Amino acid sequence: MSVLQFFEPWEPSPVLVIIFIVTAVLFARGRRRVPGHVRFTRRALFWTGLALLYLALHTRVDYYAEHQFFVHRLQHLVLHHLGPFVLMAAYPGSVLRAGLPLAWRRALRRWQHSPSGRVVTAVALNPAFVSIAFVVSVVFWLIPAVQFVAMLDWRIYTFMNWSVTVSGVLYWAMLLDRRPSPPSRTRPGLRVLSPVITMTPQILVGAIITFSARDLYPVFSLCGRAFTAVPASLDQSLGGLIMWVPAGVIEAIGAMVALRHLMRISTLRGRATRKEDSGRYDAEPVLER
Repeated sequence: MSVLQFFEPWEPSPVLVIIFIVTAVLFARGRRRVPGHVRFTRRALFWTGLALLYLALHTRVDYYAEHQFFVHRLQHLVLHHLGPFVLMAAYPGSVLRAGLPLAWRRALRRWQHSPSGRVVTAVALNPAFVSIAFVVSVVFWLIPAVQFVAMLDWRIYTFMNWSVTVSGVLYWAMLLDRRPSPPSRTRPGLRVLSPVITMTPQILVGAIITFSARDLYPVFSLCGRAFTAVPASLDQSLGGLIMWVPAGVIEAIGAMVALRHLMRISTLRGRATRKEDSGRYDAEPVLER
């Protein structure tokens, strides 16, 4: 298979291509409009994250993910963990918003302050909802009966991949948020603790899959495995390990980044408190006179 053949989509999706193009154009436009300079590191992270998501969703990788369990788990590792983590580490929100036409930005602002906008943002950005959706979007699709149906129905398969991707983007946007609370909806300390909570059920499910003695996902044998030299038992064990080890490592890195933000916020608050105290003490002699 040539390089060009690898980049040919297994199941072409015009909607998916339009979403990626619009996102790329908005970031490129916004980079020229935001106050200050968007650092090279942020730009590199954004384009890398976007490329990872595209490769996992719209190239020949999707074919192998449909015909090999461990590749399927690699695909979801990118869609759920690595791609959104790298993308949200670029903090692209303000840049993408700046890339919108002025009329669209005003319309978006009005919608955010409308009753429907408040309800949607209150639910979609709620830390508990985001964390639960992050875990459920992985564990639910690994139920053998659910996985069997999802791999045979292209509509459910597409929804599965998008649910994994969207929940990953929401979670990593929450976890990597650099702001204090408020304005952030999640307290900095909770952002540090969150990966410990969310990775536990994923590690448990990964261990169950890895050490299972029976074939939990016969649908891959039914559809024909892409790598016939890999036995079903080894394929399943590799898939469980991918969910267990690399995913846990990425979440541990996320926790360390959140801890770094917590320490920075605490330092800034300490400096602000000392300045306030210093100002009050300096004013006391004046009041006495």
